Amino acid sequence: MTTQADLERLLGAVQESAKYRHVAPPLIRSIGAAELAKGRSWKEAVKATKNKLHQVAGAYLPDRPAYARYLAELAQAATPEERAAVCRTILAQHASTRERLPILDRFYTTIFDGLPPITSILDLACGLNPLARAWMPLADGAAYYACDIFQDQIDFLNGCFALLEMPGEATVCDLLSGAPALAADVALLLKTLPCLEQADKGIGPRLLAQVQAPVVIVSYPARSLGGRAKGMVATYAAHFAALAERQPWAITRFEFPGELVFRIQR
Repeated sequence: MTTQADLERLLGAVQESAKYRHVAPPLIRSIGAAELAKGRSWKEAVKATKNKLHQVAGAYLPDRPAYARYLAELAQAATPEERAAVCRTILAQHASTRERLPILDRFYTTIFDGLPPITSILDLACGLNPLARAWMPLADGAAYYACDIFQDQIDFLNGCFALLEMPGEATVCDLLSGAPALAADVALLLKTLPCLEQADKGIGPRLLAQVQAPVVIVSYPARSLGGRAKGMVATYAAHFAALAERQPWAITRFEFPGELVFRIQR
């Protein structure tokens, strides 16, 4: 039987790795408890927990960005153009947002087209995506709420929010335990469900039911991190169709190079 002491010991072992030092402790404990419950040895459980964390989020952010340097560069940027240039540099540090950079000018205008004025955004498993705020056609003064599992990333984003005078807040959250109890006009789940399903195969319907937003943008990668397509569009289109089956949603599909997007209006 796994005890709390076992979980705290596992938490400490995982956090010894620089890559996972800043991951939300509840997520490490949750994954670790599941691995220990499989009867693995201690060493195997620690390794398996790290592997799951890599699949959930670590693969997209292989190295820790130079957060302090980027904050300093953002603070020195004097014009909107200079701030946008710094933001693009930051967005390139995360695989998910780096893939979106070539289409950033049209990505959000396309997926938000036809919606009522957007006064609030909830960005789930946000990565560095809040730095794309300048390319989003939101209402003046729109609030931006974001969450992810890395504490250092969240601290960095809150620093960016202050420098960019963006209303809103970034917080640490573990989506495997539930969505934040926060309502917004639009929620973003960009390339997120496949990662979360590495740890919980049934999280999709549960998470979508918990998200408090009339519009939810769900996207899937159309290529692997190595750049191979491998039939991913067809696979994820079928995955989403099963997720949306029998739901009274209005769904709009968008295809971009590297990303398959579904807009849910409910």
